[in-house]
Amino acid sequence: MKLLDQFAACRTMNYATATEECYTAWVVDYLHFHRRRAGRWVHPDQLREPEAEAFLSHLATDRRLAASSQSQALCALVFLYREVLGRPLDRLNAVRAKRPERLPTVLSRDEVRRVLAVLDRHPTHGLLVRLLYGAGLRVGEGCSLRVADLDFDRRQIAVRNAKGFKDRAVTLPEQSRAGLAAQVERVRERHERATAKGPAWGWAPVADSLRHKRPQAGRELARQFVFPSAVTVREPESGRHQRWHTSPAVIGGAVKAAAEEGGVRKRVSPHTFRHTFATHLLEDGADIRTVQALLGHADVSTTMIYTHVLNRGPAGVVSPLDRL
Repeated sequence: MKLLDQFAACRTMNYATATEECYTAWVVDYLHFHRRRAGRWVHPDQLREPEAEAFLSHLATDRRLAASSQSQALCALVFLYREVLGRPLDRLNAVRAKRPERLPTVLSRDEVRRVLAVLDRHPTHGLLVRLLYGAGLRVGEGCSLRVADLDFDRRQIAVRNAKGFKDRAVTLPEQSRAGLAAQVERVRERHERATAKGPAWGWAPVADSLRHKRPQAGRELARQFVFPSAVTVREPESGRHQRWHTSPAVIGGAVKAAAEEGGVRKRVSPHTFRHTFATHLLEDGADIRTVQALLGHADVSTTMIYTHVLNRGPAGVVSPLDRL
């Protein structure tokens, strides 16, 4: 079996597709790096700690990648040796990229309103970004919501298999209730039209474990994505036409364009709304442990970053110049 084919272990361990693609790209980069050094392809079985350290140091010193990118590469190598090759690496002492201490970009409430006003021209873009701000979702979590994840009676949203393979419940904003109900109705109508075409239509991708237990699960309305892609993809093995969720990249482009049109002079991305959600909750007096749970942070120290952007910091100090 080819090495990269063995990365199917990502799927059996319920890793996200994006994680599998990311790890695969880093392993390919790793193999190309040692091919250039050795003048030939070298199987990773023959590469151990010194070679892994050389690659990681190369990323920091020669390519000057960010600390987050180097950490991704490290996680990919750890996965390769531990899960794929079954020969875990010992401690690595590579040169580490310096991680700059940066404050998250946070929007004011007026800036949020201006960006949302532009996004609302597109029914699904505006609705989805409202959930990023109103529930603190990551853009991938918002895009991959399924109909079954929305609980209108209890006013909550179930976020499934999020970062760290954890589920959590977040608040369903009352302002988004009617919009989400209308979106689910649109999904239902489209799903009924698709299933009427025949047994190969109307499918949504589901986990292999669920597919084995309930072969028809992917055709249920409850498993359809709330924000579906405009196109379907034909699965080569089964011939089924699957409809995935909308792309986070599409939402990212829409947010950037809306911020520019709305006159927001900040670097705005979908994740900015998650930062803004946490900051505004703390400004309104929410307990930091509650915010930690809503964001799905494993450690409260991660949530503490938002205390540095509250108005109790520099903005809460009166400049001596203003007292003259």
